[in-house]
Amino acid sequence: MKPLLILLSALCSPLLAQQATILETKVISQQPEYYHGWSTVARRANGELWLTWSGGRDAHVCPFGQVVGMTSRDDGKSWTYPRVLLDSATDDRDSGVLETAKGTLLATTFTSLAYEPYLKKAMSFAELTDKGWTSAKMPAEQFTRWKAAHERLNDEERKAELGEWIIRSTDGGRSWSNRIPTIVNSPHGPIQLKDGRLLYAGKQLWTQDNKIGVCESKDDGLTWQWLAEIPTRQGDDATKSYHELHAVEAADGTLIAQIRNHNTANKGETLQSESTDGGKTWSVPHSIGVWGLPSHLLRLRDGRLVMTYGHRRPPFGNQARVSTDNGKTWGEGIILSGDGKGGDLGYPSTVELADGTLLTVWYESMKESKLAVLRQAKWKLNK
Repeated sequence: MKPLLILLSALCSPLLAQQATILETKVISQQPEYYHGWSTVARRANGELWLTWSGGRDAHVCPFGQVVGMTSRDDGKSWTYPRVLLDSATDDRDSGVLETAKGTLLATTFTSLAYEPYLKKAMSFAELTDKGWTSAKMPAEQFTRWKAAHERLNDEERKAELGEWIIRSTDGGRSWSNRIPTIVNSPHGPIQLKDGRLLYAGKQLWTQDNKIGVCESKDDGLTWQWLAEIPTRQGDDATKSYHELHAVEAADGTLIAQIRNHNTANKGETLQSESTDGGKTWSVPHSIGVWGLPSHLLRLRDGRLVMTYGHRRPPFGNQARVSTDNGKTWGEGIILSGDGKGGDLGYPSTVELADGTLLTVWYESMKESKLAVLRQAKWKLNK
């Protein structure tokens, strides 16, 4: 073992021995020429795994993002070759995926112009020097491609493309619908409640107030309605510093939403809000004592809750915690991966396999790879 892994093993072995066993960790992406970002994994009723992410990229921020997906029918031992599910004329970022009770597959994304400041800086430099862009951060060939992608639309058309979107498949993923607006966005998308509603906890983008809250769908994802705003903790700025929510319905019916927090208080931690009336009202977000973000929430068949989240300080990687009391408290951190080179990683999501084993997938810029890859861990909670 490498010295770092030996150290991590020594530090974490008592904890892992009590809580979990990591069975396998491996890279599963198949396109090293692309940067892979912000994935979500889901398990269908028939046992098939679906994984979607933002692919086709050449960087963390660029104009090329697509919603890409692949599947596994052997619990993640092997994956099909990636397939583009959606490719708009600008950057499609993040992707959540879910199978509804009716068997419909939903994939979420949002469109972004985050690359524009970088391109405009490059264009300004090129115009001033009349020699093209020669910065090491954006070589001339990259500048040419970015500019060509940018010019697929004019300014008015690019602004019209901005939105939060969902696409649907009613034939097991063979074909997909046109984009449907969803009101809010968050990396891992909506969940389904016991009463049949789809609940999407997230943030409004491209609006004046950028509210944090939940919307719902009562028709299997075809249309979405605003349901409720999540209140802001005193002293916080929700618009600027609450991001990337995800929700789960606990065994007792409590709805739990977790929030990526960048306010001064508990900066870098995951905050939590609860609803006991089906999402109509929510508690003020509060700290749960977990440094790391953003999180994904899963209810296991035995009723326990699992949250997985990125850990962007040593040990760089991904961690998990378990709640046995419907989200009131969370156990100690379980290190799923701790050998990262830096903070460009995370957004883990988790599914429970038929035998109770857990499978977690995330994106990561690794030491050995030029661009970010998709990586998975199989692990199990110890009795």
